Amino acid sequence: MPAPIAPHFPSDLATPFSPAWWLPGAHLQTLYGPLLRRRPSLLRQRERLWLADGDFLDLDWQHTPDNDPSLPLTVLLHGLTGSSDSHYVLGLQQALAAQGWPSVAVNWRGCSGEVNRLPRSYHSGASDDLTEVLSHLAAKWPLGPRYAVGYSLGGNVLLKYLGEHGSGALLQAAVAVSVPYRLDHCATRINQGFSKVYQKHFMDEMLAYLNAKLGDYASRGQLAEHQQLARLGRRDDVHTFWDYDDRFTAPLHGYADVHDYYRRASSRFYLGEIRVPTLLIQAEDDPFVFRHSLPEAHELSPSTTQEWHRHGGHVGFVETRGFYLERRIPQWLAAVYRRA
Repeated sequence: MPAPIAPHFPSDLATPFSPAWWLPGAHLQTLYGPLLRRRPSLLRQRERLWLADGDFLDLDWQHTPDNDPSLPLTVLLHGLTGSSDSHYVLGLQQALAAQGWPSVAVNWRGCSGEVNRLPRSYHSGASDDLTEVLSHLAAKWPLGPRYAVGYSLGGNVLLKYLGEHGSGALLQAAVAVSVPYRLDHCATRINQGFSKVYQKHFMDEMLAYLNAKLGDYASRGQLAEHQQLARLGRRDDVHTFWDYDDRFTAPLHGYADVHDYYRRASSRFYLGEIRVPTLLIQAEDDPFVFRHSLPEAHELSPSTTQEWHRHGGHVGFVETRGFYLERRIPQWLAAVYRRA
């Protein structure tokens, strides 16, 4: 067993995360939000962004009352099988609105309640889609700074994008939470112990979506798209991420195989090239991520701050009175804004 990591708290963190006493352990922290939290109710406006390949993404905007275009705009990126309606996205949009800041939540391909047009979908390496989103937002929001917050898969995509673009990134700051830095490691971790419960949930959701796409293509007469998905093979013998990503993700998105996908899409290999202020928030007890999957300090660029916690689960971080991420992320972004 690796030695426990020492909690690392940046100097600007006045009140560190303290887990709710009534949610002991990583799994309760992980499950409380999606299962028991009452989701905030927000009045948002949806925008459809058409992509260069003919597919689309839906963006859900939370505007401020005066809609001041010089204010910071925060882009939110959800995790696997999530959406702009995920509790952590709604919670952060509500917290940013309380700070007087606008935000926009991105729905990855096929995640906004409507089947996407192409056989390809979203995946952990989809920084090309994020590039199109940020180019659109740079044109639409040119006066104020643009920040991004990514959770889990969304955090992996965000860090990969930042490393690929370096000082040319169309963002002025970023936060990544509960990131699967090494996809190969995480595909193995989630196939162990109680974490298999999460894996089964993800497999059920992703395979159901593939079936929905096949049905939708058949009803629309999109025979070429239907055949492209159908010839990838059976779906009833897919039980793990290794199975799914080798059978479907890799061939649909231009990777040679699952090993090629995991190597080229894992954000850990891009961290040293990040040039914008970036905060990483991670729990040592994350049931999706091995301890040895987390990057070491020497792998990070000087613009990156690591904030490791002993507890918190996966996108959990539930405190006795509230949610740490919705306290910490706006505070950190506000400090970046003040410094700029």
